[in-house]
Amino acid sequence: MRTRRRFYAALTISLAGLAAAGCSSSSSSPASYSTTASTGASAASSANLSSVTLNVGDQKGTGAQAILAAAGLLDKLPFKVNWSDFTSGPTMVQAMGTGAVDIGAVDIGGVGDAPPVFAASGGENIVIVGARTTDGDQDAIVVPKNSPVHSIAQLKGKKVAVSAGSSDNYHLLTVLNKNGLTTKDITMVNLQPAPGLAAFSSGSIDAWDIWPPYVQQLTAQYGGHVIQTGPSYGSPYSYEVASKAAVANPVKAAAIRVFLKTLNQGYRWTATHPEQWGAAWGEASGLPTPIMVQAAKVSATTPIQITDDTIKSEQGVVDQFYAAGLIPNKVDIHDYMTDRFNDTVGSSA
Repeated sequence: MRTRRRFYAALTISLAGLAAAGCSSSSSSPASYSTTASTGASAASSANLSSVTLNVGDQKGTGAQAILAAAGLLDKLPFKVNWSDFTSGPTMVQAMGTGAVDIGAVDIGGVGDAPPVFAASGGENIVIVGARTTDGDQDAIVVPKNSPVHSIAQLKGKKVAVSAGSSDNYHLLTVLNKNGLTTKDITMVNLQPAPGLAAFSSGSIDAWDIWPPYVQQLTAQYGGHVIQTGPSYGSPYSYEVASKAAVANPVKAAAIRVFLKTLNQGYRWTATHPEQWGAAWGEASGLPTPIMVQAAKVSATTPIQITDDTIKSEQGVVDQFYAAGLIPNKVDIHDYMTDRFNDTVGSSA
């Protein structure tokens, strides 16, 4: 299995089916990228971006387009955006690998910690260009109403739904590890959110490791209860991921720089206006505003620069997936992260 499409088709069936691949020769380290940061900034100020079309992987109602619209920033972008909707980070990264997406902004404007790891292991030409952190409890393991399962230990031998290659995949891995279990002690059922909700409501799965707003929806509308969450599990970071081809293109890179600056403004707005963002999020999703406001509060995110600490944290994600046998290749994630766009953090567009 060598093609990217086959890689992700296999990923949805079995995480063990990932193709082994090394680091791309075109990858650049943060150190080498940082030496060209001023060049990128110059290109951003001089390029005629009105003729540029930036292809953005998004998630309807919860991604970058929704955030920018709610914050009143959507019309601030000085270029055309071709928005493409995806259900989660892994499916978006697949499209990025084929060249259909320049930068991804699903999952409240970015992707979780795991999709870049699986993409790197599959040899995808992607690079992490932005980072964010949160203090809230996001991913959680939820069990159905009246479930006899009340602890992680009781998940042994049970069916646990997870979206393969997503942030909840890593969250589940850390929860199991810290409670003396492994992925071999449970039956992992790979489900995207829509079929996951159907399986949860029908009782065909015993637990679901999922992110907001599904956590809040499950507890409020389905009587589910959370058996594990908290900042000590998973990773506090999420990312914006771009294609290496787009980053290597001076004009596309200039558009990405402006996009990140504007999106970072949007993040700060959602963090300080959870009620307004929750209402807008609810209108797009069809879920009640109180549920979405609560989801907005726990999902508040802060743009940060890519530093040695963020690289070390993401390498830890690689190492744990590799140790669990869920990826075949222990890549150096340093080759898939750049600090070239660090100046977009805390800046206005």
